[in-house]
Amino acid sequence: MRVDVEARRQLYDGFFRLEEVDLRHERFDGSMSQPISRLNLDRGDGAAVLLHDPERRVVTLVRQFRYPTWEKGPGWTLELVAGVIEAGRSPEEVARAEAREEAGYDIDELQSLGAFYLTPGGSSERIYLFYAAVDDTSQVAAGGGLDQEGEDIEIVEMSEQEVWRALDEHHIIDAKTLVGLMWLRQQRILPDDLAICPDVNAKE
Repeated sequence: MRVDVEARRQLYDGFFRLEEVDLRHERFDGSMSQPISRLNLDRGDGAAVLLHDPERRVVTLVRQFRYPTWEKGPGWTLELVAGVIEAGRSPEEVARAEAREEAGYDIDELQSLGAFYLTPGGSSERIYLFYAAVDDTSQVAAGGGLDQEGEDIEIVEMSEQEVWRALDEHHIIDAKTLVGLMWLRQQRILPDDLAICPDVNAKE
């Protein structure tokens, strides 16, 4: 469908970029809309990886302080390993790098679980989500993030049953983490011939 951008204004250009545009777009009846103004918070895309040990039935998450969640709570959030995709890097490269930096894991294979927008009403940010089967030999470093980036990251191992309980009790509040963990839970209850990622049940 058609979109005519009539003007763009850069309101902020720092760690994020905030853009305001004046535009008209094609309506579902085929006509063009009246001129409207819209904002877009451009913080780049991100890559996240679900680290799962299928033999031990353990998921590795990270906990860190997130200022935007502080006033409404909880401030410190449980999340999948993730990072921003900088120019010139692929989602896969970032997923592997963040797995090592944040959790200390070297990843052999990544299974793509797709990409999605987090808040399409106000931001162009997409998350590329991956699954990685790991074991004890995969952990080659301490993790915990990078001091030069001001990161203070706790590595949290949870059994699958603890993860399911955290989901049911609404303790997981990060959207990308919800998507990844709900996918894992679905894979566990599907018969093998319908499972999207055979690695999940490969070592049972």
